[in-house]
Amino acid sequence: MGCDRNCGLIAGAVIGAVLAVLGGILMPVGDMIIQKTIKKEVVLEEGTIAFKNWVKTGTEVYRQFWIFDVQNPQEVAVNSSKIKLMQRGPYTYRVRYLAKENITHDSENHTVSFVQPHGAIFEPSLSVGTENDTFTVLNLAVAAAAHLYENPFVQVVLNSLIKKSKSSMFQTRTLKELLWGYKDPFLSLVPYPVPTTVGVFYPYNNTVDGVYQVFTGKDNISKVAIINTYKGKKNLSYWSGYCDMVNGTDAASFPPFVEKTRVLQFFSSDICRSVYAVFGADINLKGIPVYRFVLPSKAFASPLQNPDNHCFCTEKIISKNCTLYGVLNIAKCKDGRPVYISLPHFLHASPEILESFEGLNPNEEEHSTYLDVEPITGFTLQFAKRLQVNILVKPSRKIEALKSLKRNYIVPILWLNETGTIGDEKAKMFRKQVTGKISLLGLVEMVLLSVGVVMFVAFMISYCACRAKKVK
Repeated sequence: MGCDRNCGLIAGAVIGAVLAVLGGILMPVGDMIIQKTIKKEVVLEEGTIAFKNWVKTGTEVYRQFWIFDVQNPQEVAVNSSKIKLMQRGPYTYRVRYLAKENITHDSENHTVSFVQPHGAIFEPSLSVGTENDTFTVLNLAVAAAAHLYENPFVQVVLNSLIKKSKSSMFQTRTLKELLWGYKDPFLSLVPYPVPTTVGVFYPYNNTVDGVYQVFTGKDNISKVAIINTYKGKKNLSYWSGYCDMVNGTDAASFPPFVEKTRVLQFFSSDICRSVYAVFGADINLKGIPVYRFVLPSKAFASPLQNPDNHCFCTEKIISKNCTLYGVLNIAKCKDGRPVYISLPHFLHASPEILESFEGLNPNEEEHSTYLDVEPITGFTLQFAKRLQVNILVKPSRKIEALKSLKRNYIVPILWLNETGTIGDEKAKMFRKQVTGKISLLGLVEMVLLSVGVVMFVAFMISYCACRAKKVK
């Protein structure tokens, strides 16, 4: 009987040890299975989950606009006063609803090229007004003319055309005109061929962004979705040889197995450059653990604050010898037009820039850019891209509309918030196919290991107690 009891205790301990070992074995085996599955499904080729969602996103993406309505245009034009701004919005459009086109695979180089069609559909239910709402904003053509044509004689000619068209420093435009284009009365009088349609995002609808070429990840999963080349209409190589203008992905996804220490680099054609995001916080998004990566203030810092930005300073006067920060001059990729990009309300910008305006209130919560990335797959499941479009306007002695200005203004026109969040059905599918299976496998591993250890310890204690009793 004693032998049977001892044998039973030893057998129990052995079973516990086996379960513990099995649990320990399952951990690296499970990790290998997970990695193998993920590496297969994130490759950009026919039949994978990543490719299906890459061709046409299943997430509804919206672009909200807030327009800066100038409240004192006459005071500014005559007395060079502070510009009083009133933010109006949001006006919401659905974007990124069109599938990628001209998709061409290169199996030898493991790349895929494509173009991304542009389209915007106004969403009245998500907007504060209609596309016919009007705003007082800077006259884009007049401001650009003084910047593009600095020759005094040319400016005299332009001044006569500006006066004849009854144009001034500011103008009243509808939302639709301001965003998507209008025929400018001043430019229509210019006696030689020039584009006469002006708009912040003109042309947009029925145009394409690209051609992009990205790595599929077939040969190297760490390169998946990373842009190899970008052949856009704009010249992106103007900064200098030191800046890699096309670096990272398009931010829709990143190479899998993302760690918090990784710096996520992505390219944005809106600002004609690559930027980066760093880890900010752990977030639970519809039951899916994600890492929130945020665009740091350092990305738009001056070269004095961040030497990596030295080649993005292309002029010395407006930037005050490259000491201003928080704004990016992208004129050379906008056909010379004096366009400056910043975060909304000049978040993280030099205080002296904000001193020229009233009505701006920058804050991190409303105006920062972030990406919520699922770390195992590298998929971006939620994002908010926030940018502000500004136009430089300078004094001009030959153009009467700008003659009374005593300083340069980097005038905010609008800011946008482009957002996308994984839908409930997609989130349910993601939990079932990815996070659910990973959690289940991890649970099985831990249960086997824990039960095995407990059984082994319990049976060994019982065995030792039994042996001690028998000796007595």
